[in-house]
Amino acid sequence: MKRILAVTGAVAVAAALAAFGVTNATAATAPAVRAAALDPTVAPGGNFNLAVWSLQLPIGSPGSPTTIPPAQLKGPGGYTNPAYFWTDKNDGSMTFWAPEKGVTTPNSNYARSELREMNANGSAADWPLAGNHTLSATLRIPQVTKNVCVGQVHLGSGGSSTKPLLELYYRPNGDIHLGTENSPAGGQTLHPVGNVPLGKTWSYVINVSGNRINLTVNGAKTSYSIPSSFNPYKQYFKAGSYNQSSSESTTNGAKVKFYALTVSHS
Repeated sequence: MKRILAVTGAVAVAAALAAFGVTNATAATAPAVRAAALDPTVAPGGNFNLAVWSLQLPIGSPGSPTTIPPAQLKGPGGYTNPAYFWTDKNDGSMTFWAPEKGVTTPNSNYARSELREMNANGSAADWPLAGNHTLSATLRIPQVTKNVCVGQVHLGSGGSSTKPLLELYYRPNGDIHLGTENSPAGGQTLHPVGNVPLGKTWSYVINVSGNRINLTVNGAKTSYSIPSSFNPYKQYFKAGSYNQSSSESTTNGAKVKFYALTVSHS
């Protein structure tokens, strides 16, 4: 039985899931097809189910960015931040801003305004490679300096590595690349997967099924094997604006606007 953890925005995801053989998702995802248009007058939690996400911001103390838990994010009166995380008053999009200068985690030199997947009970998501796991999004990037990561599968428990399994990058010339980690020890291989002009809306579906990564960008599908060295690790999704450049500038950075965001597991 398909278990949908988060259906957000006004985009149907059944077709994308069916592309990977998840045909039993149709009934469960049907409400997404009928979702209302985004409301520009409410916090992001009023348009998106943020009960299964936490938010990391590029502020706080050095090495310890501010994190907003799901309980504060959810609902039309949920958390909003006019500088880093807000609802666009024109189109209702959930908007993330990450400047080149900002507070970072201890394992990164780059600031981010980014969601981290959580479970419905408030605990951190941490799922095995076995099964079928899908992150779907519709988004637009109106501003980026050099490079921004807009979706991730990150390593969770199972070892000492703090690396991602994969990262989806967007560059100012419109090029989209998937970065797949060679092993938990590091080393990333970049795969060109599409091009969308700056400011144009596009979509992606990241699907992890066993030891395969299945990616769809604007309908174009690619697939990649996951090395066995990742088998001991569990995973979780991330989405937002994870800026991939740093400087002393607070005006240069990456703005990412989401119109739909869906997570499902079976």
